Order: sequence, then C-alpha cells, then structure tokens
Amino acid sequence: MSLAALVAAFVRRHWRAYSASAVMLAGIAILTVWVPRRVAAIIDRLVHGQVAPSALLGEFAILVAMGLTIYVLRVGWRLALFSAAYQLGVELRTKLYRQFTLQGARFFQGSRTGDLMARATNDIDAVELTVGEALLAGFDGTMTLILVVAMMTLGIDWRLGLAALLSFPFMAFAFWRISRHVHHAWRDSLARFGKLNDHVQETLAGVRTVRALGLEARSSAHFAELTAAAAKAGDTAQRWEAAYEPAVGLALSAASALTLSLGGWLVWQGELTIGLLTGFSMYLGQLIWPMFAAGHVLSLIERGRAAWERLQPVLEAAPEMPDHGTLAAPAGDAALELGEVTYRFPGQTAPALDAVNLRLEAGHTLGLVGATGAGKSTLIRLLLRQDVAESGALRWGGRPLADYSLDALRAAMAWVPQEAFLFSASIADNIALAKPDASRTEIERAARLAAIHDDILRLPKGYETPVGERGVSLSGGQRQRVAIARALLSDAPILLLDDALSAVDTETETRILSHLRDARRGRTVIIVSHRLSAVMDAEHTLVLRYGRVIEAGTHAELLERNGWYASQWRYQQLEASLDAA
Repeated sequence: MSLAALVAAFVRRHWRAYSASAVMLAGIAILTVWVPRRVAAIIDRLVHGQVAPSALLGEFAILVAMGLTIYVLRVGWRLALFSAAYQLGVELRTKLYRQFTLQGARFFQGSRTGDLMARATNDIDAVELTVGEALLAGFDGTMTLILVVAMMTLGIDWRLGLAALLSFPFMAFAFWRISRHVHHAWRDSLARFGKLNDHVQETLAGVRTVRALGLEARSSAHFAELTAAAAKAGDTAQRWEAAYEPAVGLALSAASALTLSLGGWLVWQGELTIGLLTGFSMYLGQLIWPMFAAGHVLSLIERGRAAWERLQPVLEAAPEMPDHGTLAAPAGDAALELGEVTYRFPGQTAPALDAVNLRLEAGHTLGLVGATGAGKSTLIRLLLRQDVAESGALRWGGRPLADYSLDALRAAMAWVPQEAFLFSASIADNIALAKPDASRTEIERAARLAAIHDDILRLPKGYETPVGERGVSLSGGQRQRVAIARALLSDAPILLLDDALSAVDTETETRILSHLRDARRGRTVIIVSHRLSAVMDAEHTLVLRYGRVIEAGTHAELLERNGWYASQWRYQQLEASLDAA
C-alpha cells in the first residue's frame, strides 16, 4: 500500500472529522479573503467622504467580529482534524506492535531493536503529520489560493491578477527540484536516527559488559560519531526544507514588483482606485500563506514518504509463524507426539533435528539431555511453534500443532527459557505475569516451590522490590528461580524447562527438583538440562547428539546401556563428590 492509499483509506474512515474541518477551513478562507474587499470599500468611501463616523464604527465592529469568527473556526478545525490524525498514530503503533509480537527469531536477527523503536516513534510521527498537518495545510492553502486569485482577477482587476501569477511557474519548478532533495535527505536522516537509537539501546542493555571490558571511551566515541552523522543528516534535511522560503520570497517579490508597477500605472490612468489597489496589495499579502503552505505540505509529504518506505516492509511482513489454527487446548489426557521431525536452520546443510520420534503421555515427564548444540532447545521451539519443522509431524491430542491457535497453544505451555527474562516491575508482578489475578498466597507458594521465597524476604521491599530492567538487580540464579515460580503459578498443562537450573547451585537445584516432583503431578513436563540429576526421575529421557536420538529410556535403563548417558552420569557424580569434599 502506498502512502497516498493509506491516507485516502484513513480519510474515508474518518470522513466526518475531515468534512467538519474542511467546512470550517472553507469558512476561514472566505472570511479571510472578504476582509481586504471590505477594507478596500471602506477606504474608497473615506476618500470620497461617503461614510459617517457612526457607520465607520459599525464597519470596524464587523471586521472585529469576522476576526473573532476566524479565531473560533481555527480552534475548531484543529480539534476536529488533529484528534483524527492522532488516531492514525495509535492505529499504526498498535499494528506495528502486533507485527513485532507475531514475528519469529529470523525477523529479529535481521532487525535491530533501536531501529525498530525509531520506526515506532519518529517514523510514525512523520506519517501522522502527513495525515494531519499536511492535509489541512494543503486544503487551507489551496482554498485560500483559489479564493484570493478569484478576488484579485474577478473582483479587482484581471490584468493585475495575471501579473501576480507570472512568477508561479518558476516557483513550482523550484519546489519540484527541492522536494526531491527533501525526500532523500529525510530518508537518510530517519535511517541515521535509527542507528543512533540502536546504539543507545544496545549500550544501555549491555552496560555491565561495556564497563567490565573498559569500553566506555570507545562506546562514547562511536556514539559521538553517530550523533554527528544524525545531526548532519537532520541539518541537511532542514536546509533543503528551508530552501522553500527563498523560492516563495523571490516569487512574491517578483509578483509585488510587477503588480505595484502595473497598479500604479492603472491608478495614474484613472482605471483603478486607490482603495482597490490597497485591497489588491492586501490580497497579494494573503498569497504568502498559500505559497508557504505549498512548501510546507511538500516537505511533510516527502518526510512522510521517507518514513513510510521504512515502515511499510515491517507492517506488511508476513508473520514467520502463520496462525490459521482454530482449536482450543485439548481437554483431558492428551499425548505429545513427534514423528520423524527434521529441522534445519536457514543457510545450514546439517539438520539441527534429524528424524526425531517421540511419544509423551499426558502427566509424564520427559528429559532431554545431550552436549551443547545437540538440538534440545530447538525441539522446545518447535513445540512452542516458534519455528516450523522442515518435515515430520508434531501432534498434541492426535491433532497437528498447527490446528491449534497460537494463543491457545502457548497459553497451554508454561515455558522457562535458558535466559530468564524479567520485566521492569516488582517481583510479585513478575511472578504473577501469567496469572494477574493470583493472590499473594498463591504467589508465595509458587516462590517457595522455586526456592526463591527466602531470598525475596531478604530484599528491601520483599515481594514489592522492583527488579529493574531485565531483572538487573537480581543474580542469574535468582532470575531463573523467579521465572520458574512464574511458570509454576500458571495453570498451563505443559511445563517446559529449558536448562532452567543452569545458574543455581547443586543444593538449590536439589530443593527445586524435590518441590517439582509434587508440583508437576498431573502436568506434562519436559526438562532440558546438562545436569542429569535434573532428569533422573523422568519417565522417559532422550539423549540427543547432532540432532539425532542416540539413546532413549529411563534413568536405570540408560545407566545399564553404559553409553553417553552413563559416562556423563559417572563424571557428574564424581564432580559432585569432589565438590562436597
């Protein structure tokens, strides 16, 4: 969709606001062009002594009333039009946010967070100005121009009117040349602001790493470079926008010189009165606004076009994960099944998962173990439908996962990722994220199950302690346990723990696993872990290597086979005994 099509569709949907604004603007234009005509008549009557003092006061009162009416109408159209234009910003930001939430890892791997934030702020502001200020200035300027030119040519003298318009073609050519430069300049300015925004966001998110590596000076220098580049690009755009004013000034100066020369000669010849020449001069002054409006509108349109070129690919990007499912989560016992599931990362030849088969009965626990890069987290992403398998079938309750709506599917799965993410809120709010109406008792029970309750009580404000952005005020182990508490508080029938105990010590892990044995009853649980102690109670465990299942069975069965699992178990037990010693 082009920017023009977007604007047209929006205006059609909000035609009442735009129609009301147009009527008020038309009234302003009519009153504005009528003032010089009335002043011209008053001057001619004064020159000929045809107006009494009382009548003159009446004329002044009429002029004041017209001025007040114009003021009221100007306030009215601004209220009507801008309230509608701001609604477009709301709609675009809502749609953009929705797009962000529907996109998968590939989209964000190819996009930078700071630049996406710039598109949601500066770029949408530019489009919003096109729909609001550009439309009103264009309509007002056009209406005023038509009425002023009509009054100049038909109401006063057609020869003066044509003389005033002689410079317009040259001004139009200048506007055309300038607008091309304005478009490119604003596109560059918006892009450079996005890079600057991205650097700031990235630096703040990784401020600890920047400080630890002593990169403050390098980061500041790079920030200064980006700031200078953004400032230069913005300055270039503003300079090209400022070029409209000299073009208008030259055109008006030429028009004034031509019309005053011709008008003076016509007055000398007795073909024009002084009052009419005065009125014509006032009309000529009123042409300033339409000319400036033309430049301002072109500038806003080009800025909006540049912004829309950046917004459109994101707004129209197809979701990486299509959501055509209509089913809700199945009731009762529903097994998870994987049949010959194969998956490759984009650009990779070796599969991340290679013909994986699995059946996990409802209420049972599955352990996924294996070396780093074996495909354990990839399998979790496929179950969450964050990615699509290249081949094979993923079923839940006998139905393909794609038959379930994404909302229903993900609401049925409580997921604790490897890197727990906490929001800038209190600990209680973070735990209750999946169940906002949870009572404090329920929140504390989940915290006890995750072995984080005692840690929370030692914090300054207990459960009301703000965790900071991304949970920066907590340790890695504390963040993981808060995320586990959040998942346990959820009513989701499936619990996915993706190496969720990697940042906690062995003693805390043992406590959490002990609590989980009771908490996970009736739930289907999948535990991804490098520590085999976390999966020893699972009904079934898969050992993955390079995406293939190399061993499968219970803890006891895997130890009997004396393969990778048994070797790793002996090593971890020896390590634990050495630590205890």
